[in-house]
Amino acid sequence: MGDILFLAHRIPYPPDRGDKIRSWHILRALCEFANVHIAALCDDNRDMAHLRFLNRHAATIAVFPRNAERDEAALKALLFGGSASVRAFANRDLAAYVNDVLSEQNISTIFAFSGQMAQYVPKRLNGRRFVMDFVDMDSAKYAEWGANGGVRGAANRFEAKRLFAFECETARRADVSLFVSAAEADLFRHQTGLGTDKVQVLENGIDLEHFAPDATVAIDHNLIIFTGQMDYAPNVEAVVDFVRDVWPLVIATAPHTCFAIVGRNPAPEVRALASESITVTGEVADTRVWLAKAAVAVAPLKLARGVQNKVLEAMAMAKPVVASSAAAQGIDACAGRDLIVVDEPEAVAAAIVHLLTHPDEARQVSQAARAKMDARYGWSAQLARLPEIVGAA
Repeated sequence: MGDILFLAHRIPYPPDRGDKIRSWHILRALCEFANVHIAALCDDNRDMAHLRFLNRHAATIAVFPRNAERDEAALKALLFGGSASVRAFANRDLAAYVNDVLSEQNISTIFAFSGQMAQYVPKRLNGRRFVMDFVDMDSAKYAEWGANGGVRGAANRFEAKRLFAFECETARRADVSLFVSAAEADLFRHQTGLGTDKVQVLENGIDLEHFAPDATVAIDHNLIIFTGQMDYAPNVEAVVDFVRDVWPLVIATAPHTCFAIVGRNPAPEVRALASESITVTGEVADTRVWLAKAAVAVAPLKLARGVQNKVLEAMAMAKPVVASSAAAQGIDACAGRDLIVVDEPEAVAAAIVHLLTHPDEARQVSQAARAKMDARYGWSAQLARLPEIVGAA
């Protein structure tokens, strides 16, 4: 086959947040059997320091600062039509670079990571294969947010409609569209009428060597942990609601318990949660340090699409995880054995306290969690079909 053009809405390294974990592992796998040209945006200038590392893998690479603000993109969508989410990732320099690569390089496949990047794929493909990795069905996320009333709810319903139209148009011209879970793919097929030939599943994996139990670290049997990008709205909602509804029930029974919220860029409402028993770390050098110490990991998300990397990472490090049904969706695990799935605040608190006070049972869950990751979620197994998907097999 010829070369691959890899489009990403964020520079695909370092793998320190959910979308970049997936994009990095897919990119690395593609580079094993093809020359890959990377064209990406960057919303954190510190990530530009990783260009030298990516250059060792890619044939060429160009990364441009993301310059569209969310409010500006929403206003343009309102005035001129289209999706605000798509307009937020519009960049003339990136578009010009893509045109140059397509005219100068022997590109046989365009791999677009995240739906917003489909705007850079030309309407006329001239025989090139187009693979669209939506990851999640983002329009469904906005539709869920749109269930709320008021101006914000109306804005989200408006965005859901516009974004879905863009997703449909993209999927119909792509050779194949990928989703991270069967649930996401089934939902997209149902709403678009497309078949299994056009809409397929490519699940997330886990780096089982990187995220591994560390027997040298002593577990703090009073510590529970939440990890994630802490300016991301579903994560913010999860920890704020957890502290309000669940935390008082936990410390009423287990008063020495501590809760660590670990992740970069904590929103103001997250920072406000810090107290004698709650730590808000902000960015840390390595989340594994905190995961290794924790007795229990929690993932009480109310809105979650696809597969939650935070859950996979904690399970891989042999931590018992208490997750909401939304956070557990798409993960092949036996509820109650590999993963504790509960939603109501009283049930969540009871599950956490039970694991803290019954270490033998917690150990059984943690061992089952790691065994499930070993058997099912290594990246090499998850990406085995990638050559076929991009037309190299």
